[in-house]
Amino acid sequence: MSQNTGWSKQREREYDGLVEGFEQEGRNEGREEEVAARIVNKQRAEYGETQQAHDKDKHGESPDRSLPIDGYDTLTIEEIESRLAKLSKRGLGRIAQYERKQKDRKGVLEAVERERGD
Repeated sequence: MSQNTGWSKQREREYDGLVEGFEQEGRNEGREEEVAARIVNKQRAEYGETQQAHDKDKHGESPDRSLPIDGYDTLTIEEIESRLAKLSKRGLGRIAQYERKQKDRKGVLEAVERERGD
């Protein structure tokens, strides 16, 4: 188990699973824990789960703060798609613009287009 503070139980399980998988596959021999920690920390940063991201959010600097879907950066594609029907055309446009600049996920952009009738 990891000794990283600030990790959620989900991230701890993910880390443990990665280490176990690397050991079983013989990948990253001797560096299993390091590689797993790097992967988990990269995902935490990507999804705004780090202290730096929380500080930015407190100061109104979080990039997804102005979007019409709360917690956008932490949602899966399926969760985002389920919320799109409730948005106006303008809201859908903001989501599309943000998505193109940030993650550029084809699934989200296609769902936005379907909702807009494009």
